[in-house]
Amino acid sequence: MRGVLKTAQKFHLPVVPQTADTSTVIGADGLDGGLILSVARLNHIKEINKDDSLAVVEPGVVNQDLDAAARKQGMFYAPDPASKPMSAIGGNVSTNAGGLSGVRYGATKDSVLGLKVMLTNGQEIKLGGRTFKQAFGYDLTQLLVGSEGTLGIITEVTVKLFPIPLGKTITGIAFFDNMAKLAAGVKAIRNSGLYPSMLEALDGKTVRALDKYEHTHYSQSATSSLLIFSIDSASDLKLSTTQKILDEQGAWQVQITDDAEKAKSLIKLRQDMLPAVFANAKYYIMEDMAVPLSKLAEMVTYIDQVGQELNVNIYTAGHAGDGNLHPSLLWNDQPTPPKAVIEATRRLFRKALALGGTISGEHAVGMSKNQWTNEELGDQVDVLQHQIKNLFDPMGILNPKRKIN
Repeated sequence: MRGVLKTAQKFHLPVVPQTADTSTVIGADGLDGGLILSVARLNHIKEINKDDSLAVVEPGVVNQDLDAAARKQGMFYAPDPASKPMSAIGGNVSTNAGGLSGVRYGATKDSVLGLKVMLTNGQEIKLGGRTFKQAFGYDLTQLLVGSEGTLGIITEVTVKLFPIPLGKTITGIAFFDNMAKLAAGVKAIRNSGLYPSMLEALDGKTVRALDKYEHTHYSQSATSSLLIFSIDSASDLKLSTTQKILDEQGAWQVQITDDAEKAKSLIKLRQDMLPAVFANAKYYIMEDMAVPLSKLAEMVTYIDQVGQELNVNIYTAGHAGDGNLHPSLLWNDQPTPPKAVIEATRRLFRKALALGGTISGEHAVGMSKNQWTNEELGDQVDVLQHQIKNLFDPMGILNPKRKIN
């Protein structure tokens, strides 16, 4: 690794760090004349420490493998992106990946305690540590989380683990007339004190696509939207409270189970969302934006409005519990996005920003969104971001043209 970086510096070659290469924003693809520095073979779980509630892993460890190893000791690793079976911890950290359980456990950054990072000069530095609290110096650990390989190469990660909750977990689905009503239901559950571990939304078009893909029969109408939810350590009180809130918010055909296998089949609906949707067109873009919870209903209504106005086929799903939406825009006639799709994307981005949100909730920026850096962050913060980049990578060789333009 040091040799690669020294060679890259000597000949001014771009270096693209890569683990499992599952980026959705052109964040880990090779660049002309550059080097791909793969850390996929750094894939060892160095330590799982139940007493300290942590694990130490190399960046190439697959998310699901870490979680499975932790569960053998009565613990679990909370961040669970839909790419969990294939994405690696290094990439999860580099993009600050979210996941289905983010509503309760947060994004990847909330589980990272420490890092080892190799700088462009070949020096390896240690950031953070093994404690849940740390207030000494600037928090460079969190600066590197989400930096998308533009500041250094992650070589080791220390992450927080949680004990598997006691009691039964309830998982369920509930239908709403449309996504706006579903969003109101999500807000009511979030404010109830139930502390759900999952609140996932699928609009009516997505549910119909899943029925076709999985040969199921969940779709009720053209607009009926599906909420998939899960609550840990469920009691009779939590169960009755959940049912009461859903009834009050206009949900119908509510199904709740504590059977682990049935729960898996419900969660699989959300995990299969992308292949089910993408099977309906030759070309597609899946976007990633987040808005404050109070603006979720307005945002989903606007997405539908834009699709109708521009005649663009949009399927919307997402992590409703933390305001993170994934509108997928589909088309068939040409490999490059048509003007209407580009315009729809532009409108959705600007609406999310106007509502106090972001145009990258969890998928990172990569090369597909870096032209929006100034518009989201503003002039002064944009300059500061470039100054930080120059401090860590003065020759600009690490993943250039990604994260910030």
